[in-house]
Amino acid sequence: MQGDILWLAIGSAGLIVGAELLVRGASRLAVSAGISPLVVGLTVVAFGTSAPELAVTVGASYAGEPELALGNIVGSNIFNVLLILGTTAAVTPLVVSRQLVRFDVPLMIGVSLLVAAMGVDGQIDRLDGAVLFAGVLGYTTFSILQSRRESAAVREEYEEALHAKEAKRSRALANILLMLGGLALLVIGARWLVAGATAIAQALGVSELVIGLTIVAAGTSLPEVATSVLAALRGERDIAVGNVVGSNLFNLMAVLGLGSIAAPDGVPVTPGALTFDIPVMIAASIGMLPICFTGYLIARWEGFLLVGYYVAYTTFIALQAVEHRGLDEFSSAMLYFVIPLTAITITVVTSRSLRKRWRARRRVGRPRA
Repeated sequence: MQGDILWLAIGSAGLIVGAELLVRGASRLAVSAGISPLVVGLTVVAFGTSAPELAVTVGASYAGEPELALGNIVGSNIFNVLLILGTTAAVTPLVVSRQLVRFDVPLMIGVSLLVAAMGVDGQIDRLDGAVLFAGVLGYTTFSILQSRRESAAVREEYEEALHAKEAKRSRALANILLMLGGLALLVIGARWLVAGATAIAQALGVSELVIGLTIVAAGTSLPEVATSVLAALRGERDIAVGNVVGSNLFNLMAVLGLGSIAAPDGVPVTPGALTFDIPVMIAASIGMLPICFTGYLIARWEGFLLVGYYVAYTTFIALQAVEHRGLDEFSSAMLYFVIPLTAITITVVTSRSLRKRWRARRRVGRPRA
């Protein structure tokens, strides 16, 4: 047990150092390549920090542990939105790009619904996996081409912001080396952390599905935690938010796609995952839209709200795993009190934001006397 705890500590240290190197190299490379930090967060950083999920999912598919593969993806996406985005916003309020609200977050919701539809028959087969993987290729190409068509004024804004923080800009090769070094530390650190955490969980008698949804999902998502928080603290808030959305898209399209292709019989979708865990993932994605829409800002209180829901989700899984007698009371409190109250609060805040924008547009369009 002590050796497993040591691997946890070493893995966590590798994740933090790797995230720092990755964010620094990616933010510098964005300017030199003429690509916005948002797109770098949605693609390079997001895909890089999702490398542990890819390794675990494909490895689990080959090893004949498909429940672990699916649980890792679904659990990671829930973890990313509720805990990572919530923790990052609680540390510092996050300004959200309009592109995220108009395109990337709706796309994340759409792909989540598509995965649920694919799993209705009980599995994500190889054809489904090929469709999902083709989607990530198209999304990445579209994002990069769209970014490179940005106006010169927008690119100058990114350059000025970066020059204000970095007196000297490194060459492209040095930035790429920083990113590769960061990615390597992220992958290695995540592997050690997951190995230690999984060994501890198995010693305590926790089931494979619960391990995938919680410990493995959290362990493979720790690169996103470190990257998003450090990016926000460094002022690269586009990377912080884009990393979460991009990671979720990459998990669903690339990781699940390749995992389904690698598994001989595809990735089976259990009734429990289809009726509870996947709907929770979809609900977290849908809930992100109004939160981002209100002033294009994720406030601290909204961050704490997301973290609270992740605590509630993991509490429910833990109570269900041990068949605790308090499960029914906890479920009733969430279903009949907490969730409706949250829905009412978000609806009121969103309607107020819409009214303010409508009044502002009326004032702008009103002719002067």
